[in-house]
Amino acid sequence: MRSLYISLVSEFYKSRKTLAFWAAILLPVIICSLVTFGFYSNSEKLVKMNYPGMLLWVQYIGATLNVMGMLIMPFYVIFMAFSVNNIEHKNDTWKTLFAQPLNKFSIYAAKYLYAILLILICLFLFAALSFSFGHLLQALVPKLSFNQYNPSTFLISSYTKLFLSSLGILSLQFIISLIWADFLKPMGIGFVGTIMGIVTAALKWQYAYLIPYSLPALALQVTRVKKGGDPLDFEIFTREIWTSLIYAAVLFTIGYFIVSKKSIK
Repeated sequence: MRSLYISLVSEFYKSRKTLAFWAAILLPVIICSLVTFGFYSNSEKLVKMNYPGMLLWVQYIGATLNVMGMLIMPFYVIFMAFSVNNIEHKNDTWKTLFAQPLNKFSIYAAKYLYAILLILICLFLFAALSFSFGHLLQALVPKLSFNQYNPSTFLISSYTKLFLSSLGILSLQFIISLIWADFLKPMGIGFVGTIMGIVTAALKWQYAYLIPYSLPALALQVTRVKKGGDPLDFEIFTREIWTSLIYAAVLFTIGYFIVSKKSIK
């Protein structure tokens, strides 16, 4: 456990100045600010439409979620998985890393957990800023109806599903970035996979859930809702989420065997 903690802290210090780290913070701030500015600019139209609170929150949060699920989340995960491993490739420090008195599993697991932590930070900020900026809009434009509905359940469920659905992509890209040190192969494969995932999800192909890159988009599609309950209180552990978790578990194991074969000589 101590080895894992040391490795995790080491990952933070190595990557705290990288684009992948700061993107986890800046992406939510920039995108939520842009969406909020857009709603504020059109506040007069929104007031005239007299949307109920729940529908207004769905439109506001959905403006960010739809872009996140389709494009930003897959591409961010792909870039971040590459960036975490590229630190060692670029500086040729794999041998130095494995020469330390730390076991390989701790080093590998720390990298993987650190990548997961960056995704968590990113999505937490998206949810927190969406909630906060929505209420800021209400304060700036009192005639809006944001205060008529509490979107907490919707935010938590949506971003939890988005997080869990991204683990399949993360695990696959993590392996790819372990194998290839250059930028083009991991990013190229990720780009093609994301486009394929978007297309298959949009066309509602019955086997789209087997493609890791389509899972974030599929996960955000509202499925079964409790009868008579809140229409935004939907099921989290759907088929897409279980598929992502299975991919994550299997690929994480494969990735460790790849790392364990790396030479320290």
